[in-house]
Amino acid sequence: MKAALLQITSSDSPEDNLAMIRAMVVEAAQNGAGFVLTPEVSNCLSSSRSRQNAVLCLQKDDPTLAGLRETAADLGIWLLIGSLGVKTGDADGRFANRSFLISPEGEIAAWYDKIHMFDVDVSETETYRESDGYRPGSRAVVAQTPFGTLGLTVCYDVRFPYLHRMLAQAGATILTGPAAFSPVTGAAHWHTLLRARAIETGCYVLAPAQTGTHPRTEGRERKTYGHSLAVAPWGEVLLDMGTAPGIGYVDLDPGAVASARSRVPTLTHDREIRLDR
Repeated sequence: MKAALLQITSSDSPEDNLAMIRAMVVEAAQNGAGFVLTPEVSNCLSSSRSRQNAVLCLQKDDPTLAGLRETAADLGIWLLIGSLGVKTGDADGRFANRSFLISPEGEIAAWYDKIHMFDVDVSETETYRESDGYRPGSRAVVAQTPFGTLGLTVCYDVRFPYLHRMLAQAGATILTGPAAFSPVTGAAHWHTLLRARAIETGCYVLAPAQTGTHPRTEGRERKTYGHSLAVAPWGEVLLDMGTAPGIGYVDLDPGAVASARSRVPTLTHDREIRLDR
């Protein structure tokens, strides 16, 4: 299976982002990709809650989801919409950061709400409180495809090995990690974290990423790290897209998963332990 990772610079206009993404998905399919992946918050990257409230929709009304479902069906491909910001109807007004796997028939084969919220103080001038605007998910998700079992994660989830191990032990052979990573934490940790998750689980890790400075109509400036990565089950980086927007391609070989896990079968070596204090 040839997979295509889209590296994009989303604005806070879902309409503009949809047009850009659809064109890239069509190009990827024309170049032979049967599985295409987009980054986190593909529909709207914004730090402004008022802007998000103005342009985000409930899942059933979301034009990005509808448009990309239609595109996947037209092309007959599998499509991972890395995530969309969607309204939930919750009393506190928070959104969901929701990843969607779309089948070649245009159906929602699986969906996953990002569990771990990016509430961090990167520096005195760069802070994030994702949980102020987004409510965390509570369910881990695996999904079957003809080319492997996917384990769905989003961005900050990459820092929590237990989630990835749970997914791999539930059958995942490919872990998806769409992201909008901070340039500071990206430069320090991105490659190491993704390689570690692949090595620990013997899975492919596919991480399409947002990149660059994001156009906005309001709110503070947002920049993201880029470097969409594809990592093999043995830990080799198969694709690093740098910082330019574009499409990257990688061939997925199910035999590589079996090989890595037979050489170092850590998924079968769990031990019960006691913590002495």
